[in-house]
Amino acid sequence: MSVETDEVIREVHIAAAPEDVFAYFTDPEKLVAWKATTAELDARPGGRFRMDVTGRGDVAWGEYLDIDPPHRIKFTWHWDDEQPDGHPSPPAASVVEVRLIPEGDGTLLRLVHRGIPGPNRDSSAAGWAHYLARLVLAATGRDPGPDPWAEPRTDTSR
Repeated sequence: MSVETDEVIREVHIAAAPEDVFAYFTDPEKLVAWKATTAELDARPGGRFRMDVTGRGDVAWGEYLDIDPPHRIKFTWHWDDEQPDGHPSPPAASVVEVRLIPEGDGTLLRLVHRGIPGPNRDSSAAGWAHYLARLVLAATGRDPGPDPWAEPRTDTSR
């Protein structure tokens, strides 16, 4: 008997210190290196973020709930198309928690995304797998290359 869950859980090992990996969630230039085409971040509890993930209007936004550098970051997650009337959905609707655990010569990143509606679970799981693979490269100083899910850049600035 299988049990349905509203969570996506991903773990990856990154050959970088937790403090180096943490910055890829709080610094807009570093976030753009692996996850978005544009990003605005106010990385503090109660602060907000907004990013265009693909450059095609796939805009994610949320609020930072908890930040414990360099160990943990927790934030709400919404897509613009979830709110056509401009009203925010309940903060607990979808929450991402990232833990950065020292492991050997690097970091074990454990991501848990909770509260994902059933129809979105598979695409969220695929999205996190795709972007965390890019983070593994970016956080170790390697270029993850152009994101095949994103619009090609027309300029080279980030």
